[in-house]
Amino acid sequence: MFKKIIAPVQAWLLSQGKCVGCGRSLKKGKRESRQDKTEKVTCSCGRIFIHNQGTGRYRRALFEEV
Repeated sequence: MFKKIIAPVQAWLLSQGKCVGCGRSLKKGKRESRQDKTEKVTCSCGRIFIHNQGTGRYRRALFEEV
């Protein structure tokens, strides 16, 4: 039940380019380039995201990508 409430809010935050934990802009995060035209973005709160430069969208990083 809790996940049904939280998931849409997190999806909305990511669509706005904000961290799902602290709400800060992911543009201010630490960026590392990757080979597959994506960037690994680390927020100041420690959460890790992947930014697809082609589409301009963010997503949470998988465990293997960390």
